[in-house]
Amino acid sequence: MKRRALLLWAALPALAQGEVEANTATRAELESLPGLGPALVQRLLAARPFKDWADLMRRVPGIKAGTARKLSSAGLRVAGQAFSTAGSEPS
Repeated sequence: MKRRALLLWAALPALAQGEVEANTATRAELESLPGLGPALVQRLLAARPFKDWADLMRRVPGIKAGTARKLSSAGLRVAGQAFSTAGSEPS
């Protein structure tokens, strides 16, 4: 029984780290992601909604492909989608 409880306790961070939708997340949910501090979260909140990652990168200063890739890996989604370099470069 102790082993099962220990395994569940160890898995909690992975369970808690889910997907966060850029268009609907609260400030606290966005700030919980690594790489999103208060200033960048404020820019995201002010610019949303976003139709896709390219739209987000075009309208939010400070987010380019490298940052988008890291944020996506941390769980950020735009319109339900993870970042993909194919077709995600802003025009």
